[in-house]
Amino acid sequence: MAAGRTKAGVLLRILIFAFLEIAGLAFFPPLLLPIGGYFIAAALGTFAAAAVANAVVLRIYERGSLSDIGLGWGPPSVRHLAYGVAGGIGGALLVVLPPLLAGVSELNPDPNAASGPGAMFFVSLVLLFAAVGEEMLFRGYGFQVLMNYLGPFATILPVGVIFGLAHWANLNFSLLGFINTTAWGILLGYAFLRSGNLWLAIGLHFGWNWTFPFFGVKLSGFTMGVTGYAMHWNIGELWSGGEYGPEASLLTLPIVALLFLYLHKAPIERQPAYLVPRLQED
Repeated sequence: MAAGRTKAGVLLRILIFAFLEIAGLAFFPPLLLPIGGYFIAAALGTFAAAAVANAVVLRIYERGSLSDIGLGWGPPSVRHLAYGVAGGIGGALLVVLPPLLAGVSELNPDPNAASGPGAMFFVSLVLLFAAVGEEMLFRGYGFQVLMNYLGPFATILPVGVIFGLAHWANLNFSLLGFINTTAWGILLGYAFLRSGNLWLAIGLHFGWNWTFPFFGVKLSGFTMGVTGYAMHWNIGELWSGGEYGPEASLLTLPIVALLFLYLHKAPIERQPAYLVPRLQED
């Protein structure tokens, strides 16, 4: 891929990619809705839309495949994924465990919540598809082409805001939820910058999302039970996040800051990014 591109060429590629994403999001989730409900339709529909959009533009403009957006698999990918999952789980635990230990929240049996190995496996699989799909959507082809043209931070910040805005349709979305989700979008963009592939961001995204259902905590407005228990808060919505969950809580923002420090300090070796050759020059 040529490192230099005209402004018109970059804009055309991004517009075509965005059109394919929007068309896919308008097609796949409604198609899946009668089969699996809103949560499954949103997760798998996003994955399908992102995979198709990335595959098409990569084939047309780069003569490439999905591995070229940072989905190639090998020892570095395994390490990046592991660092990401560890960071995501650790961050989520720092949100839910201190309130439980301080007695301002408690775990109670929830007869309406699913439980058992089957529920855990199913929710884990859906959350994995959701994490991969969202990372392809927001940190895939368009993000990487734009980063190569504009530079890392001129790309990471606005795409982080778009990531936050993209959650506005979620149940009980709030201003604090938007701020926290935007911060997460910036963090995930930084994860790509640190690693040169999508696996670190996928691991962070999945680890964070995967942990909350084990405590019966709402995730971006969704309720997913896997243990038969639900976490009930005895403090106000500013701390609990209310019906949106901890991602609309004051507790989340400092944890995101800690995760930035974690990514900065972790021994992550940046891999060559096919679509962002300028990263090798920085």
